[in-house]
Order: sequence, then C-alpha cells, then structure tokens
Amino acid sequence: MGTFLNWLRGAHNLSRMHAFLLYLSLIALMGFVFYEQIINIQEKSQVNTNNSIPGWAVGITSPKQMNFCGENVPLHEVEVRERFEKELYLNVYRHSETALIIKRANRWFPVFEKVFKEKGIPDDFKYLAVIESNLENLRSYMGALGYWQIMEKTGRELGLEINEQVDERLDPVRSTYAACRYLQDANRLLNNWTIVAASYNMGVFGVQQALTNQKAASYYDIHLNPETARYVYRILALKEIMSNPKKYHFNIPQTELYERESTKIHTVTQTVTSWVDFAKVYGMSYKLLKYYNPWIKDYRLDVKSGKTYSVQIPTSPKNAAKTVAF
Repeated sequence: MGTFLNWLRGAHNLSRMHAFLLYLSLIALMGFVFYEQIINIQEKSQVNTNNSIPGWAVGITSPKQMNFCGENVPLHEVEVRERFEKELYLNVYRHSETALIIKRANRWFPVFEKVFKEKGIPDDFKYLAVIESNLENLRSYMGALGYWQIMEKTGRELGLEINEQVDERLDPVRSTYAACRYLQDANRLLNNWTIVAASYNMGVFGVQQALTNQKAASYYDIHLNPETARYVYRILALKEIMSNPKKYHFNIPQTELYERESTKIHTVTQTVTSWVDFAKVYGMSYKLLKYYNPWIKDYRLDVKSGKTYSVQIPTSPKNAAKTVAF
C-alpha cells in the first residue's frame, strides 16, 4: 500500500512538471513569433527608399572616379579602392551621426566656402572640418578645440586669442581663417593639396619625412601611421556622401536642414563687467549669448585699449531696437 501511494505522489509531481515545461514552451514560441514580426517590420522599413536611414538591404555602388582639390583619386588601384570603400561604408551606415552632419552642413558650409574663396583655399577642405569635428565645437581628449580641432599652442601661432576669458578656436569664422593660414603655409612647402590635407593630421614635417624616406610624391603611394592612412579617405567618403545624399538614402527635406540664425554685430570696445547683464539688455539669457558667441569663456571681458570684439546678437523684433553701449 505504501509503495502504491509513493508511486501516485510521483506521478502527480511528474504531471505538474510536464505542465510547467509545456507552459515554458508556449512562452518561448510566442516570443519567437513576436521577434520574427519585429524583424520583418524592420526589414520592410529599411528597404523603403523613401526612408532617410539606409538598411543592409540597400546596396552601395561606389563611384568609379573621384577627385580631391582637382587631383584624381586612383580608384582603379585595388588597395586605394578598398580603403575608400571602407570609409564610405562606415559613414553610410553610421546613420544618425551622418544625417546630423548633413543637417549641420547647411549652416556652416556657406561660412567656410566664403572664407575659402577669399583666401584661395580649395572648396573640398570643408570636408576636413567634417571629419575633424562632425561640425560641432568639440574638445578632443588631447585638448584640440573647435570645428577645426586646433591645439592651444597652434592656435596662438595662427593668430587666435586664447586666454581665461576668450578662446577664438571656438569662433567659427576666426578659426576658419586660422585653418586657412595653416593650409596656405603647408601648401607652400608641400605643393600638393592632398598631402596638405594629410599634414593637417600628421604635421608637415611628418609627411615630408615619409615622402622623402619612401621616395614617393603622392599621398596614395606612401605608407603612413594608421590614423593618417585613413585620414584623406575619410574626407573623400564624406565628400561623396554629402555631395550625393539621396544616392546613399539620406533623404532629408530642405526644411529639416539647420539654418544659420540671422544676427547683427555689436562691437564691444570697453570692458564688459557682466556678460549676464549684457545678455539681459538684448532680451536673452547668458546661455543663449554663449550659443551665438561660443568664444566667450567667462562672465566678464577685460578689453584693452584699442582692442575690439564682435558680438553676434540674434536679430528679432524685440532685440533689433536695442542699442546700448558696453
């Protein structure tokens, strides 16, 4: 009798275990079906050519010909083509960041182009700023700053004011003029704009030494450190994508691109004891003042005799009437 009761209890426990396993199996099956549905939805959205974010179902056909500053890129060479396509794929599928770069370019490229035209710098160098900073006023872990990622010592050598109250590396116009000075000087020594672009990463001496040691005359023929070896190819990839955004399925409407806000210049000739009060006079916050004038570092500005500063003030009905001397 005891043996029968023990068997009965075991059978009951076994039935409960079977029910539990069946329950787990049903949950797993439902999860799998749900996962498949999500994957199908994603695949359908990715192959939709009206979507600005490309998916893996969308193929990339890289260009057969390219140039940088008028110099042809030897894409017929296998090694050159592979290096270029690596950077092209990386940036096409870096969806959100590349889309944001395209939006920012609408704001900043006209600024760069105007300065380049004035200084005789090839237009393609605007893509150098793209790979340096993603068109943001960033600070690198090495201390380089701004759209052109200029080091403090280099910035001073290029004529920028950098101190506790002012850092003109963050001024989009002044820093672009400084970058032009570097590019002009480098081109006088290197006499090749592609090699000049590489020197922005490696330095003029470093590139000259590589060319001499390897008895080469082209960027595409010299062995360089990994970062500089990628540098020009990254520029080329962004140039290709940003020149043909729809080809790479970045279908961003013109209305969604960032505009450069309309501003007027207020010339400061005397010490500003409080930028906060200055901003209030023009109907804005200190935060907004710094947004339009990122070169401002402190709450005050000591102005030496004969020195002037140009402050960007947003033009709007309530601000346009303000004319207060500081």
